[in-house]
Amino acid sequence: MDVRSRLLDIAMNLNRVGNWAADDYNAKQKRIITFLDQTSEYVKIINQPIKNSLLDRTFTSFLTEFKTLEKEGREGPHDELGWAEKMMTWGNILTHRSSLLQGSL
Repeated sequence: MDVRSRLLDIAMNLNRVGNWAADDYNAKQKRIITFLDQTSEYVKIINQPIKNSLLDRTFTSFLTEFKTLEKEGREGPHDELGWAEKMMTWGNILTHRSSLLQGSL
């Protein structure tokens, strides 16, 4: 699978998790953790510099923040709506930035 497709998978998962957390984190915690696991695996697969400097900088920033967001999501966010919003924001950013890639890398 190419990097663009994997980025879109990550973005979709971030938006799903964010929506579930905003709806009712406690009721959907098991599903959220399952998708955090899957997203973490997708992130590990993109273990290379991305051949687009803007996207590479964005993804590097995402990696830094995702570590914190993932940990907080597993432990239970203090501010569920704020956490959900950050997840969806990163999902939207990665969706938009993935358009900078053409085909596989």
